[in-house]
Amino acid sequence: MSRDITSLPVAIIGAGPIGLSAAIHLLEAGLEPILFESGAHAGANLASWGHVRMFSPWSWNIDALAAELLQEQGWRAPDAAAYPTGAEFLDRYVAPLAAHPSISSRLHVDSRVTHVSRQQHDVLRSGGRDEAPFVLRVEGPDGPRDVQARAVIDASGTYQTPNWIGAHGIPAIGEQAAAEVIAYGVPDIRGTQAAEYAGKSVLVIGSGHSALNALQDLIALADHEEGMRIVWGVRSANIEEVIRPAPNDELEERKALELRIKALLEEGRIEVVTGLAVEAIEHQAGRWVVKSGEHRLPAVDRIIAATGFRPSLGLLSELRVSLDPATQSPIKLAPLIDPNQHSCGSVPEHGAAELLHAEPGLFILGIKSYGRAPTFLMRTGYQQVRSVVAALADPASIRPAPVCNAPATRNACSAPA
Repeated sequence: MSRDITSLPVAIIGAGPIGLSAAIHLLEAGLEPILFESGAHAGANLASWGHVRMFSPWSWNIDALAAELLQEQGWRAPDAAAYPTGAEFLDRYVAPLAAHPSISSRLHVDSRVTHVSRQQHDVLRSGGRDEAPFVLRVEGPDGPRDVQARAVIDASGTYQTPNWIGAHGIPAIGEQAAAEVIAYGVPDIRGTQAAEYAGKSVLVIGSGHSALNALQDLIALADHEEGMRIVWGVRSANIEEVIRPAPNDELEERKALELRIKALLEEGRIEVVTGLAVEAIEHQAGRWVVKSGEHRLPAVDRIIAATGFRPSLGLLSELRVSLDPATQSPIKLAPLIDPNQHSCGSVPEHGAAELLHAEPGLFILGIKSYGRAPTFLMRTGYQQVRSVVAALADPASIRPAPVCNAPATRNACSAPA
């Protein structure tokens, strides 16, 4: 017997800026949200990189409808042109939004969603599937419970699942044994974790902007601490392929960071190892040696793995998730965000049509929707939210997905006429 599931809430996994935005837009559309946050407070992932300054200004990082809601309670918007740190973004925007009465009454913290399925339907069973409510297994302060929902928005992010250092996409031999000296992401080198790096030899692995942030912080610490050695390992054969600031980069902070690192390289402050393909990490005489092919890098005390992140998809294993095998993003979104062709400045606008899965009512939003692609911007996530909520309120509003076979330009992809 079929059941009307429209009276059930829309479940949102993750109470970061995208999840909170989704809740606000659902309420505006007359739909009831319920939010689950695995951390002790909304935006818990932001606190993990609170010391890092964002590349995008406040104007790109605030949802307009959320701002209206906050301003009704006397909230004052930050300087639109300023660049917040993760901590500032959390304190001045995400936390006030989560505390708003319309959100706080629907927010459940310390509540981790471990599985999502359909009521009495595993991934194989098709009959009546679309009419069955979603079931979320939630581990909370009072133990596990099942929550039913009409639709699911997964905005849980990727920060808790970093990529491995190993060149094959799997852990390098010895990587897990060296876990106590490896920091994934960007550690707080100039703040709470300074003692772990002061006077040490440090290897930074990765060619993205997280690696550049770590390098500039290590240099700043080395200006006051003797005996530091900073080594940077990249997979590219030539460092000029990594540091090449675009003259017209609209993300000014990103360009400025690249120019700072370029200057430090010219000053000889950073040792560079190119062609790095990490196969093993070995413990030798109290230090750690990274092996790349027949080469061994200088022994170091600490390793920073700025190698990006990947989505955790295990909680969706009983749903029919349609993912591109390379990017691990929704199939129709993948060509629009392919990092081999696009930067975050050239990704075209997209929405519900590109985010659809074979499981009706399931949407992965925010940085998790990009899978392993590092081209996500917060304002793109807000665009996704608006489109997906419109689709949940009126499925007929979904437009055709664009066709993208063009080279990487800002307007490379367009929907068919």
